[in-house]
Amino acid sequence: MDDNKLYKALLKSQSERRQIESDRGEAKAEDNFRKERPYAGSDRDKPNWTRVETNDNERPPTVYDSSVSLSLIGNPKPWSREQLRERKIIYSGMADKEVMDAYRELRIQLRNRAGEGNFIVMFSSLGKGHGGLLTAYNLAAAFALDSHTSALLVDCDPYGNELNSLVSSPMTSGVTDFVADRSLKIQSILYPSGVERLTVIPAGTQASSAVELFSAVRMRELITELKARYPDRCIVLNAPPFQENTEARILERFADQIIFGVPFGEVTAEVIEDSVDALGSDKFSGLIFQE
Repeated sequence: MDDNKLYKALLKSQSERRQIESDRGEAKAEDNFRKERPYAGSDRDKPNWTRVETNDNERPPTVYDSSVSLSLIGNPKPWSREQLRERKIIYSGMADKEVMDAYRELRIQLRNRAGEGNFIVMFSSLGKGHGGLLTAYNLAAAFALDSHTSALLVDCDPYGNELNSLVSSPMTSGVTDFVADRSLKIQSILYPSGVERLTVIPAGTQASSAVELFSAVRMRELITELKARYPDRCIVLNAPPFQENTEARILERFADQIIFGVPFGEVTAEVIEDSVDALGSDKFSGLIFQE
């Protein structure tokens, strides 16, 4: 086949693929990224549930309207666009559309792979440092940008403190403190992030006991409760670097999907292949290449 025929064949193939994607409810080519399917089985054109109050402050309403429940998520100190830009946090309307679209595409891919209902994504860097939190934060922020979805970032890397600079409210207790102290309530470790519809849980102060705490029954109970509370919530677990820490291997059991971060110039193809093989799980969903 000469170059001209090959070119025409490629054009025909792309046209047919776009038609198939359009039939499945995906975007036009000029949109530069695909449309999302309705989340959690909901019909976005009309409400299909009604909010019902309960007397238990520890649990949400059993049936509720997402547009109402999500508006109740507190954000007392919202970041301004300038503050978001300084911290490299993504936001709707940001100047770098290519970055924004990349996170939108990640959101679409993860949702399509998860199917109906909420899910947990674990992010772990394959590098040697602890610089992956911003990527995990932005992934959670991408889910929170959808007005029909809330997001929860659970920082499970007790060896870094980067989260403090990304959250607009002061934080104290976190995951490890909650697991170590049964008197703590879940509400005491949830903090507004400064980004609308995004809540965060810090790693806590018990770094030396993290391996044992992440293996504890109470840790499993925490994750189960967080996932069960809201059908419109996506949870992102930020784990320590996969190659360097045992904690990431323990946290893998709580995730529905797992993404590895690949810092630019730090990781070889062999390290990536070895990490995926070591994971030994069909939960692996892909790689994020970090600058």
